[in-house]
Amino acid sequence: MNATTTAVNQASPEKVSKGFMWSHALSMGGGFMLIQATVASYISVFITDTFGVPAGAASLIMLIATFWDAVNDPIMGTLADRTNTKFGRYRPYFLFFPVLMIIVSYFLFLAPQGLSDGQKIAYIAVFYILYGMLVTILQMPVMAVLPAQTLNTNERNKVITLGSICTAVAFTIAATFTPNMISMTGGSYAPWMLVYGVLTLIPFWLLFKTSTEQYLVKQEKRPILKDLKAIFRHKEMYPVLLVWCLASLGYGLMFSTSVYYMLYYMVRPDLIGPYMGVISLGALVSMMVFMPLALKIFKSGHKAFIATQSGAFVCYAILFFLGKNMTLLFVLSFIATAFASMQMALINIILNDTIDFIQLKEGISLNGTLSAIKGFSFKMGSTLNSSGVLAVLAATGYVAGAVGHQTEEALFGMNLMRFGIPALTCLAIILLLIKYPLAKYLPEIAKMKEDIQNS
Repeated sequence: MNATTTAVNQASPEKVSKGFMWSHALSMGGGFMLIQATVASYISVFITDTFGVPAGAASLIMLIATFWDAVNDPIMGTLADRTNTKFGRYRPYFLFFPVLMIIVSYFLFLAPQGLSDGQKIAYIAVFYILYGMLVTILQMPVMAVLPAQTLNTNERNKVITLGSICTAVAFTIAATFTPNMISMTGGSYAPWMLVYGVLTLIPFWLLFKTSTEQYLVKQEKRPILKDLKAIFRHKEMYPVLLVWCLASLGYGLMFSTSVYYMLYYMVRPDLIGPYMGVISLGALVSMMVFMPLALKIFKSGHKAFIATQSGAFVCYAILFFLGKNMTLLFVLSFIATAFASMQMALINIILNDTIDFIQLKEGISLNGTLSAIKGFSFKMGSTLNSSGVLAVLAATGYVAGAVGHQTEEALFGMNLMRFGIPALTCLAIILLLIKYPLAKYLPEIAKMKEDIQNS
């Protein structure tokens, strides 16, 4: 372990409670993630093939909805940083918004009958926009409360790793078993949204009870634009923002294109469940085995990020050319997912670096704003993912339900989205992180944490 990492880790020896650790992990990786995993893996197919919205219209809906979702992230983050209640800045958001998530996710997958095409488009647009806004409202304070709870880098990483394991388990369940589960409810997703909603409420309410927000620097009333300027005047932020965006795009494509790929490119609808299971299992192994090992070996989030994205790049590149080989497809998809999935946790480690960096440079705590900016970057990647997949399908002549009868252009587009573009995102992330702009500030950050604890 190098001196920089040692200094950062030893800056604050306190440990978070088990109650906080588990409630934080399950607030992101419990029922809330079951809802998000279902949306990520099946919403496109649900909209086009179940609800009957044309692919082009669905693409436009997702483009508008996800872009708006990205734009409102910084707004919600700055509002959270300005929330001043007897419960704190971020904790109030854990009380009521999970209830709204249950209602909105239920109606998103309800698929009411008897609607015209225009009414279907309007219906999906309204509830998809509301869903995205609620995801932001719930994710942002959870991310912001962690660095306010502990200054210890190891403790933060433990919480993030545990949350990532819970997330991977939830994703495995939703991505793999959703086809089986909806068969028990007459093909409807909606009842499962109610079940997942209850599993969302419990950890959020427990997180409200166990969080304390003890490490926040009080700030005077100031314009929102002043906070944004305080962040964006630092050139070190821009490569990080791009990494967040690219990670979101690459991770999203891994799940959102797999059903299309197996159904139409491989013409094996019978293998959709097993293939999604392999991917989900790879994500589970990534969080439970690969990520703790990578952090132990490489000592920091950005170095682990570079190494694992390199492994994923090699697998994606091979599968882009040789994916028709079924054995190779399953084996390398598992390995690629095991390398790539931990990026969802590693970007949160980098988020904590940016929160500490801005506190070092500006002397203020902007946990919510920075969490929201990370969310904005992430949603921009999601916008490219959700709308881009459907746009490519529409542009290449995709016909919903035409298994074995897609055009060569449509098949090429599916292969490009499944393996070609993810390979390019891996390469871009590697290049951006080779010279991680925040690394040189880690000793100063460690000293700042020590001073805060001793004050």
